[in-house]
Amino acid sequence: MKRTLSFMLILTFILSFIPVQAEDNEERTWQDEMIYFIMVDRFHNGDKSNDYEVDVNDPKAYHGGDFKGITKKLDYIKDMGFTAIWLTPIVKNEPKGYHGYWTEDFYDVEEHFGTLEEFKSLVEEAHKREIKVILDLVVNHTGYQHPWLTDPEKKDWFHERKGILNWDNQEDVENGELAGLPDLAQENPEVKKYLLDMAKWWITETDVDGYRLDTVKHVPKWFWKEFSKEVKSVKDDFFLIGEVWHEDPKYVADYGNTGIDSFVDYPFFNEAARIFSRPDQSMGRLQAVWKRNTTLYGNANILGNFIDNHDNVRFTRLAKERDQDPVKRIKLALSYMYTAPGIPIIYYGTEIALDGGEDPDNRRDMEFGTTNEVVTYLSRLSELRKQYPALRKGDFEVLYDRLGMTVFKRVYEDEVTIIAINNSTKSQEVELSTEQIMSDHQLRGVLDEEVIESSKDGYKLTVESETAEVYVLEEKEETSRMYMIPVVIVPLLFIIFFFIFRKRVNNRR
Repeated sequence: MKRTLSFMLILTFILSFIPVQAEDNEERTWQDEMIYFIMVDRFHNGDKSNDYEVDVNDPKAYHGGDFKGITKKLDYIKDMGFTAIWLTPIVKNEPKGYHGYWTEDFYDVEEHFGTLEEFKSLVEEAHKREIKVILDLVVNHTGYQHPWLTDPEKKDWFHERKGILNWDNQEDVENGELAGLPDLAQENPEVKKYLLDMAKWWITETDVDGYRLDTVKHVPKWFWKEFSKEVKSVKDDFFLIGEVWHEDPKYVADYGNTGIDSFVDYPFFNEAARIFSRPDQSMGRLQAVWKRNTTLYGNANILGNFIDNHDNVRFTRLAKERDQDPVKRIKLALSYMYTAPGIPIIYYGTEIALDGGEDPDNRRDMEFGTTNEVVTYLSRLSELRKQYPALRKGDFEVLYDRLGMTVFKRVYEDEVTIIAINNSTKSQEVELSTEQIMSDHQLRGVLDEEVIESSKDGYKLTVESETAEVYVLEEKEETSRMYMIPVVIVPLLFIIFFFIFRKRVNNRR
């Protein structure tokens, strides 16, 4: 027994010198998510029985996408690493309202998409795969032909029928009609109660995890404060991400005081779409956006980063207009989105470099079965983002930015990652000093598996044109091998001890 206890003490002592890789055991938060944005009607047709008035040749008609279609593709979405899906509005819409933004009934499901039970099944199947579901919600307006418009008792449910005459006047923005759509009067107590009850009902009824709030700036801030409080009382950690389409980031950030958690980051989009759609563009403006965001928002890490969506020309089209290979350009943009601060939001089809111009051309049908290297690359980036917490919540520091080549560092606790993105047409070499990165270590590339050891001057990175690499700072291989010796010897000694001990016991018997 004494020998056994002595051995166990020695074993514990040896194991204390073995380095243990840090694990991210913290509870999953929204800044850890990766969102796949789907226009329901254009994604996948999983049920032909609801295909009435469908015309795939008309870009402004229904094309057949539905809940069953999305459910059938959940594994495809999960395999790319996405942890949440954002769906365009699913409420019943008037004719030609394939996109979901022309509401006819706030409490009913659009019949082209399926039934309420089929949507509940979609949410349930998504949750089984640990995928959260975000619904697009519109409370600013109804469709052009909503039944309330002819109901005398609901005459005061709408603002005066006039357009937005002065976009710099907040009263005009909130009370005028956007694109001629009837503008709801949230200040009417009946309207306010209806909208709040409706928003809570969908959460209770379907167990969705968040709302993407449409046309936020067209609704008064006081309403959003009440809205946020009410919906968050229904479900813990319910997420609100708003769309405030405005050039002034201060204007956008001010809506963060209403209880809305996050926003789709249009300033990021404007710079990222420009920078990555062509080579030799500096990423300095993106870093300026980040610095500004840290001063404007309580948590800038949960802003939604994107390079295209259903309201703008597809990123692929931007690259083609500049005579660029869209696949190379998309991979570079994704490299930044998945390693820099913020929640990456990927519009369906970006993974296959789907083309598209202005609305509705940017809402083409998704094409499955096509082979594209972006899908593989996207999956790998997702794995890295999950594996290394520093890529999701680490500090952000730019180490080098010149001639289209950018290197930045993300640090979280003891984990250090270095990201190098070469947005130029030439191979680039960058020397990083030991003041920027700890000496006597090595950088291990996790995309191309290159190992760079430190010298007395620091680290020399070589990155090929229009490529990116993610490095993890770790001890040199020689040191790692020394640490590995106990890992091999200790189990071996334990096995030998076990057999000797067993033999002696048998002999005594």
